Amino acid sequence: MSGGTKRLPRAVREQQMLDAAVKVFAQNGFRETSMDAIASEAQISKPMLYLYYGSKEELFSACIARESGLFIDAMSVGFDPSLTQREQAVTVIREFLRFVHENRESWRVLYRVAIGTASFAGIVSDSRQRVTEMVAALIKAGTTVETAGDIDFELTAVAIVGACEAVADRITEGDVDLDKATNMLVGIAWRGLKGVGTDI
Repeated sequence: MSGGTKRLPRAVREQQMLDAAVKVFAQNGFRETSMDAIASEAQISKPMLYLYYGSKEELFSACIARESGLFIDAMSVGFDPSLTQREQAVTVIREFLRFVHENRESWRVLYRVAIGTASFAGIVSDSRQRVTEMVAALIKAGTTVETAGDIDFELTAVAIVGACEAVADRITEGDVDLDKATNMLVGIAWRGLKGVGTDI
């Protein structure tokens, strides 16, 4: 294949392989995906693929690491001290759903393929925990009620993240409008924030 004969920098070639792997894993799942299929999608030889990633498990782990990092980066934009707490909440939810909308294959790999594969589920759980902690920190930052404790912030964050994940699955199927889903979740989230003493 012509793509296999081109000399590309290693970092570029790695990203090309990961792009192809994410696409094929999202379509077929982990067990049904072959290194042959990924090499074909990346337009490289299978020996070259194995040269960079020694096994399918290693390649899948690299996919999860990259996609979860991109997801965390997307979420982080909502934490801006110059924003009001409501603006922060809107931004976090919007960026969560926007990431899914624009990276549907990434979402499928992270929250369908990986979470259903026992040896990789822990990596996704760690990513989810980081997002939950970020949302909990947002809630806590704007709360002035002394009776609200860490468990209140944590459980509210868990509920918000869980709701976003459920709606995100619908977005990947293309049957939910992004703006409508964002507005609906913002309303739910804001009622939850008010429930733990958030100022409005």
